Amino acid sequence: MPLASFAMPTRRTLLGGLAAGLATIAVAPRLGADPHAVKPPRLREGDTLGLVAPAGFVADRFGIEAIEDTVRAMGLVPKVAPHVTAREGYLAGTDAVRAHELTAMFEDDAVRAVMAVRGGWGCARLLPLLDFAKIARHPKLYVGFSDNTALHLAFAARTGVIGIHGPNASSSWPEAAWNDFRAVAFDGATPTWTVSEQRTGGLGRTAGQLRRFHGGSARGRLLGGNLTVLSALAGTPYLPDFTGAILFLEDTNESEYRIDRMLTQLALAGILGNVAGVVFGQCSNCVNQDAGYGNFTVYEVMDQHFAKLGVPAFQGAQFGHVGRQIPLPVGAMAEIDADAGSIRLLEPAVA
Repeated sequence: MPLASFAMPTRRTLLGGLAAGLATIAVAPRLGADPHAVKPPRLREGDTLGLVAPAGFVADRFGIEAIEDTVRAMGLVPKVAPHVTAREGYLAGTDAVRAHELTAMFEDDAVRAVMAVRGGWGCARLLPLLDFAKIARHPKLYVGFSDNTALHLAFAARTGVIGIHGPNASSSWPEAAWNDFRAVAFDGATPTWTVSEQRTGGLGRTAGQLRRFHGGSARGRLLGGNLTVLSALAGTPYLPDFTGAILFLEDTNESEYRIDRMLTQLALAGILGNVAGVVFGQCSNCVNQDAGYGNFTVYEVMDQHFAKLGVPAFQGAQFGHVGRQIPLPVGAMAEIDADAGSIRLLEPAVA
């Protein structure tokens, strides 16, 4: 999931170095004895939404104004962290500043939930600096995707608090995405999302829809997010236990061999072999333009890794680096049906 528009070290270089350094840290247990996920309070109209930049910065105040307009259109009151437009290289301020502002939003009793303004790179750098005990004492819904995967997984591992892998505040928020988010985050709904079977004049399914690697259905806790970020956290104390989980994955701008390499890492780390099922959402622009005829397609790579697991596995669900994406509650119980290409929430994500 490389970044664009910056002259900087690649995400792969940075994540690889971080993973190597953190691998020596002893694994810390999740706070609290309750083995079940902690449901944060649901959002209500008029609530204050904290806006943070745990990774990249917003370019200028006009970008912040546009984000604030979006939040107000949700019926919420925006509260912007002070350093969202700060610049420390490609980051929104130093690691210490970003970690402090994220924790402060959780401690602020006036803030009902917290949403990332954007992704980029930098969330994993915060993990050793976060006070998970403070965050656990103030369970709130955390929303974001892409690089925010690092925070979702760390929260799941260290606090058990459910978050939503869904649009960032600066995302385009088409009506369908907003309706899905409101249903899950405000209403506590338990929807079913199914890969579209829309046809466009031909006899077969529209290209790019459901791809089934192994049929059947399975239940488990939803855990996952961006493949690049997740694979780089393998061997660190910031991954939850994936045993019996429904693993969901997405990525963007990664060549087929890199997707292969990262899935191989998850297999070698013992993650793939322990899950109850797999859903790969969208892999946007995951094509090596210079590979030539002998290259695997990204779907062949997925098939090679997922079919042999013997658990339900499919690709095509509407989440990832796309405009309309469904909100997946990280840590909530769900059921997938690979034959139907569906994801069904089995419990509300919020209290």
